[in-house]
Amino acid sequence: MTEHAAGKVWLVGAGPGAFELITLRGADVMRRAQVVIYDHLVNDDLLELAPAGAELIYAGKKGGATYALSQEEINRLVIGHARAGKRVVRLKGGDPSIFGRGGEEMVALAAAEVEFEVVPGVTAATAAPAFAGIPLTHRDYGSFVTVVTGHQGRTKATGGAVPWREFARAGAQGGTLVLLMATARMGELMAGLIEHGMSAQTPAAIIQSATTAAQKTVIATVETLEQTARAAGVEPPAVIVVGQCVRLGAQLRWFERKPLFGRQIVVTRAREKAAALARELGDMGAQVVHVAAIETAEPDSYAELDSALSRLAEFDWVIFTSAAGVECFLARLARLNRDIRELSRARIAAIGPATASRLRACGLTVAAMPAQYRSEAIIEALGEAQIRNARLLLPRAQVAGQTLPQLLLARGARAVEDAPTYKTVKPAGPRAKRVGEAIRAGALDLVTFTSPSTVINFHAMFGPQAAGLKAAAIGPVTAAACRKLGFEVVAEAREHTIGGLVRAIRDYFSPSG
Repeated sequence: MTEHAAGKVWLVGAGPGAFELITLRGADVMRRAQVVIYDHLVNDDLLELAPAGAELIYAGKKGGATYALSQEEINRLVIGHARAGKRVVRLKGGDPSIFGRGGEEMVALAAAEVEFEVVPGVTAATAAPAFAGIPLTHRDYGSFVTVVTGHQGRTKATGGAVPWREFARAGAQGGTLVLLMATARMGELMAGLIEHGMSAQTPAAIIQSATTAAQKTVIATVETLEQTARAAGVEPPAVIVVGQCVRLGAQLRWFERKPLFGRQIVVTRAREKAAALARELGDMGAQVVHVAAIETAEPDSYAELDSALSRLAEFDWVIFTSAAGVECFLARLARLNRDIRELSRARIAAIGPATASRLRACGLTVAAMPAQYRSEAIIEALGEAQIRNARLLLPRAQVAGQTLPQLLLARGARAVEDAPTYKTVKPAGPRAKRVGEAIRAGALDLVTFTSPSTVINFHAMFGPQAAGLKAAAIGPVTAAACRKLGFEVVAEAREHTIGGLVRAIRDYFSPSG
């Protein structure tokens, strides 16, 4: 993206709801935005792609909402920021050019002589049927597609600007009709199709909140769709699909059959630090809600660590209890201009696979790793003969339990040095509003915790309302912290890894596998 004296605007399609359905180009533009002006249907998580200093402006655009900028106000806002020399992202749900008023905004930008670019998005017109298992075309059922908005003036439903008579004929000739923004007028529109010649028994479906945990699909006929959808409690945003292809939905409904479909699960780490956990839960159909309950920062003092780093040759063992400890230890070693080869005399132990993987990625050999994340298991992994008369270094969090040092000394270690390498802190400004609302609404199914620090900070963020929430813990130490603060531990990993945590969660929700 190049700099422009007068700024530039990118009209970016945010996709139909799921975070992962924004395009690579859209995500790249977001990461370099200075101003983001976004609509109601945009996934809040996408805003986290913007740089920390970007200005985020909510434009509303929710049907029936009391707060919403008019299209003219939005145009003035976008143009004004661009003329101030800013990189402006106009973030719109779905695709900007498909009933998103993107065309109107492009005309306004062109008239104002403001440079702009369009980044297409995944439209709900195709995504909703796809996630409901309804192919829009099929050689045996439908050979063409028509996309139309149901948000028309009252006089247009039965013959104005939108040619409903032709749509009704198309349905009888193997066409598929997709209606956007039509939930409120569903009965009127279905009656209009029947009036203009479409068979009342033509298959029809409505898909609510497609691609998210709130997705709900109702399959009926043109005649019964409104009654069936109302009985099922379907609400906007929703997409209506009419045509013979709909009959395949019951057979091909793949998304709603995933083992964690419909579950809202909180991951208490920032997105970039929880990618593996979020990806695996998402792949099983869960709606993953990210809220950073923990961040790492420099310890209050580097005195103990710096002293130990100046004497690395003295230690027989260096025991790492987290991947964060590995990263901070090596970063401090480099900052002091010390050579990693000074670790050559000491043997290295890792608390688990993730920590071991990080060590190996740095070219370090892991000599011992316990099968379980317990202090006693670390003793077993090292072996008492290796502990006796040994000097051990523990580079770990500033606030850490004393059980491990005490056990090592009890087994005959000559010295155990506890060197604060980092500290865990509650994030200064987490995007926690949505989580708080979900807690109050009773909409959260599970909160995942990967360390006692995440438990403590999450509880501090949400207070008494967090009590009683169902929790999944990566191991017994984290589970104990959960119970102490009033969480109900319903899943605990047998293998204390992200994979083990995911398996425990899957088994809790789907005991039969």
